[in-house]
Amino acid sequence: MTGIFLRTLIFFFFFFFSSYIGHVYADSEWESLNQEIELKYQQGNYADALTAAKKALQSAESTFGQDHLNVAMSLNNLAEVYRMQGQYVEAEKLFKRALNIHEATLGLDHLDVSMNLNNLALLYQAQERDKEAESLYKRAIKIKENILGPDHPDLATSLNNLASLYQFQREYVQAESFYSRALEINIRIFGVNHLSVATGLSGLAAIHSEKEEYTQATSLSLKALETVEKVLGPNHPAVAASLNNLAVLYTLQSRYSEARPLVKRALKIWVDTLGPEHPDVATGLENLAQLHRKTHQEKEAKLLEDRATAIRAMHR
Repeated sequence: MTGIFLRTLIFFFFFFFSSYIGHVYADSEWESLNQEIELKYQQGNYADALTAAKKALQSAESTFGQDHLNVAMSLNNLAEVYRMQGQYVEAEKLFKRALNIHEATLGLDHLDVSMNLNNLALLYQAQERDKEAESLYKRAIKIKENILGPDHPDLATSLNNLASLYQFQREYVQAESFYSRALEINIRIFGVNHLSVATGLSGLAAIHSEKEEYTQATSLSLKALETVEKVLGPNHPAVAASLNNLAVLYTLQSRYSEARPLVKRALKIWVDTLGPEHPDVATGLENLAQLHRKTHQEKEAKLLEDRATAIRAMHR
């Protein structure tokens, strides 16, 4: 076992707090709730985001009707919060309902449909339903390329996500190609200190790690961590993802004393923000267990692995 990079980097921010068509006959209460969801989500406060998202969906359904575009937006937002909390069954139902509304109302090739496809693909990727995720990512990319052209940041988001899928399928040539294309787009549009750029850097770092090019991988991971921490603050789940991935690199280089505090800090952030039974917590536990085994702490490692196994079982 070589350490676990997060299967889906959690700073792929791609949700529906706004849409390409805008709000239709927006209601002030509903608008206020959407602003609250966005703020809490970006702060990593998913419990409060969930509460606001449930209220927003109730407001949308009572104000606009069951099949309105604003309801689809609220469905997607609630599903996205569920996804980030690891509540995949609930998320899938809502994502699919939102997608059905958008396809029925806007047609199969609308940009808002592409955003639904991307988010549902992220969910499938988190569940390791890779073939389904790949199909949805490719469809979303085709829609965006046709409408937005080859150099749009929303296209880069889907390119990054497909790259991450290929990365974990060990299809490194394809993954590196998509990461590099997305990174070029994002740096040109946003500059180097942007979350989208950090996503690409982390992905490329993981690929360099697989090639045992640890110097390049560590440099890229440090840059990604610096950016994410600067933008989101020190206690965001995305920061924990970067800490985890850097710790994996240090572990691979036998730099155990440097890896251990990073994994512990990542675990604390995840437990505090996502709760103790989230799949990302299991990842942190598994990586900390590996560190214990590397330093001959077998009993401690077994306890952590058992906790991680129990968490994984909850999400199957």
